[in-house]
Amino acid sequence: MADKIIPASPSAGDYAKAAANSPDDGAWFARTDPFALFSEWLEDAKAKEPNDANAMALATADQHGAPDVRMVLLKEVSADGFVLYSNAESRKGQQLAANAQAALCFHWKSLRRQVRVSGRVEPATDAEADAYFATRAKDSQIGAWASEQSRPMEGRFELEKRIAQAALKYGLGKTPRPPHWRGWRIVPDRIEFWRDRPFRLHDRLEFTRTGPGHPWVTHRLYP
Repeated sequence: MADKIIPASPSAGDYAKAAANSPDDGAWFARTDPFALFSEWLEDAKAKEPNDANAMALATADQHGAPDVRMVLLKEVSADGFVLYSNAESRKGQQLAANAQAALCFHWKSLRRQVRVSGRVEPATDAEADAYFATRAKDSQIGAWASEQSRPMEGRFELEKRIAQAALKYGLGKTPRPPHWRGWRIVPDRIEFWRDRPFRLHDRLEFTRTGPGHPWVTHRLYP
């Protein structure tokens, strides 16, 4: 059964075809600013990925130190870090509050590229959260009030009832940001860029620093 489910290992021809479809001159190894390089790769992904080029896996740790991971969306990136927004009362929100360390992984399958990020987490400001919340679709704003994210519910009808109640309250005029809907910024001390290469001999470039504002140091890593 496993042989039918798991794809076979690529052949030499498969590797050659993949390499031909993702040319790269290797100049990115000389880059010194990981945020500039990330922004370029993200733009490439926006042009190639079928949807959600800003999707990323967010890894946190629970109260027992066990890892927990889920897909979320990147909403801002700058030299200050990578920003996401969500319900602070959700599982991830509670974990980030208890242990302000996190890791991210972007995987752009169409480009055969990956970026890994890890570092400390700091809260986005209320002004930042307000500004982003104001750009969301009205139904998404109302959904943020209605959903008790990560908590058990009786069934879909319970959620729909809460959405209807929130719509009656906030459907007209400006919808305020719920106090539990917040943002977090992952301030990295490590960013690794990965590119698929034939025969699993991948290219890897790691940026590390000892703290925000400190210079980045680069290393090429064995695949």
